[in-house]
Amino acid sequence: MTKADILLGLQWGDEGKGKIVDVLTKSYDVIARFQGGPNAGHTLEFDGIKHVLHTIPSGIFHQGAMNVVGNGVVIDPIIFCKEMDQLLAINDSCGDRLWISRKAHLILPTHRLLDAASEAAKGKMKIGSTLKGIGPTYMDKTGRNGLRVGDAELPDYMERYQALKNKHLKLLAGYDFEPPFDLDENETLWLAAVERLIGMQIADSDVMIQEAIKTGKRILAEGAQGTLLDIDFGTYPFVTSSTTTAAGACTGLGLAPNRIGEVYGIFKAYCTRVGSGPFPTELNNETGQFLRDKGHEYGSTTGRPRRCGWLDMPALKYAVDINGVTQLMMMKADVMSGMDEISICTSYKYQGKQVTHLPYGLDADLVEPNYLTMPGWSEDLTSESKHSNLPLALKDYIAFIEAETGVPVVLVSVGPDREQTLWKEATS
Repeated sequence: MTKADILLGLQWGDEGKGKIVDVLTKSYDVIARFQGGPNAGHTLEFDGIKHVLHTIPSGIFHQGAMNVVGNGVVIDPIIFCKEMDQLLAINDSCGDRLWISRKAHLILPTHRLLDAASEAAKGKMKIGSTLKGIGPTYMDKTGRNGLRVGDAELPDYMERYQALKNKHLKLLAGYDFEPPFDLDENETLWLAAVERLIGMQIADSDVMIQEAIKTGKRILAEGAQGTLLDIDFGTYPFVTSSTTTAAGACTGLGLAPNRIGEVYGIFKAYCTRVGSGPFPTELNNETGQFLRDKGHEYGSTTGRPRRCGWLDMPALKYAVDINGVTQLMMMKADVMSGMDEISICTSYKYQGKQVTHLPYGLDADLVEPNYLTMPGWSEDLTSESKHSNLPLALKDYIAFIEAETGVPVVLVSVGPDREQTLWKEATS
């Protein structure tokens, strides 16, 4: 019986997961998203064209792969249909290799209004939500009154929809805010999109996953966001509303823990974060701006500039341990070319004590990062084709990360295109 592999981010998201899923897909039969929703933005680039996926798995461009949107995902039908139209314009067979879980929850227009109202009410304490309605949808899921894709196939679907909408309207009456869109107009679009959605390949995805395992198919579970945004293990409350760790693949796909094989951990050679929340190694200076500009660090979903900083080893080691990472993959090594020196956070001074683990609180008044400085590299890596030809300073940087985490860095990305991917050569 085969085992499913998991690919996920080890930082605050935006690590480059979409590209690596696309690179790996040729080795898998099934690509399955297990959490998150249209707050994700997985960017893939090939043949000189950039593609951004929000809900649909990143294996959709490969003819032989089944792509599954799992039960742990939340779906906005309007955004989903727009994304599907963009894919169909490129390849009209994309829909034939996509399946949507009946148990995935639907994002209503009123969920988006609740998201906007809640964020506005927080003022300076706002989370930095993408305002896609993700949080309110997961709240209804755990509150046991959400609306699922499969509900749209039932005779009393409109009654269920109306009941949830009315609940939301009562909640919205308690807020003083400016709605970002017209509800009636959006509702008309939403209802039409739902009709189209259930005309696609709707499936009992958990059964599909189990059957795929039993028949020897290779499965890759694709995560969204990043470990440090996990609802339990991230920098709470500045986190997302789902389980972004390897455990989320179990609950978001119906995957048994003993069916997990490799866990691929994706991380940038430096750190970035979008929105509010603690960021101990953040660089509010020319170096931070250098990384932002050279790395094109602007959100693929929101367009917001990403905050940039040095690599945080306590956080990375924590993410490796939480997820049981077996292979590490470093992204954007090319962005750091041209830096004379590179710093790495190796420990913290937390409330007056030296700690090497990720502490409970990461607020600036609690935590002071301790840094190790290493030589940088100046070579342009974007046209490099062999891992063995990487600059010695970069190899030393990688070796340090491997020694600290105890996990091999098997891949280094040196550009956005799928061809700019260097696998570590096997040694005899």
